[in-house]
Amino acid sequence: MRLHIVTIFPEMFPAPLGAGIVGRAQEAGLAAVHVHDLRDFAHDRRRTTDDSPFGGGPGMVMRPEPLYEAVESLQLPEGSPVVALTPQGAPFRQADAERLAAEPVVTLLCGRYDGVDERVVAGLATERLSIGDYVLTGGELAAMVVVDAVVRLLPGALGHAEEAIADDSFTSGLLQYPQYTRPADYRGMSVPEVLLSGDHAAIDRWRRNQALRRTLELRPDLLAQATLSDEDRKELRRLGWSEN
Repeated sequence: MRLHIVTIFPEMFPAPLGAGIVGRAQEAGLAAVHVHDLRDFAHDRRRTTDDSPFGGGPGMVMRPEPLYEAVESLQLPEGSPVVALTPQGAPFRQADAERLAAEPVVTLLCGRYDGVDERVVAGLATERLSIGDYVLTGGELAAMVVVDAVVRLLPGALGHAEEAIADDSFTSGLLQYPQYTRPADYRGMSVPEVLLSGDHAAIDRWRRNQALRRTLELRPDLLAQATLSDEDRKELRRLGWSEN
């Protein structure tokens, strides 16, 4: 998989994208992340990529020409996702990470200043995504989040831990159940006995029920879209859930 990032701050990316799972995935040839300096496509000696907005007002707006020319230089496959990272975008969800991970090439556009010229969004980007209901100084951190969420889903990226993806928060429609490791007792807090029992069927039931409980307590909004069995619904009703 190839991921392209278009930004005016390429120096922000080497450390986070060169470490951990993303770094190892690149070393293994599972992913290739290319960071492109938008200023290379500016039209003046000062390498200017922004200008004042038509109609007046504070702030600066990123010009369309450098963004269009940067993306066109990549010679992307037809239909390849070009994602504008913006607070006005749809919330970035696990389903989006799964969808993008299935693409051979994904391009991420990092906005700055007071935003980008609307013609970039209308005629160049194929979608807009936001990582949360807040405003950052630019799209670079959002791009790192998207890359991390996508690359970890690539086959082989997590190695032996890959089977754990199915139990990730949001992947199953629920938050993940509580996890424990050694020591079994720590500062008066003990690991639940069922996890030490060796009874895998009982452990699976406990984990599922804990995922239901945690989701009900922390993110009840997720339950409306989760795939729930009759047994799940019975457990949730026992915990005080109402489907209405």
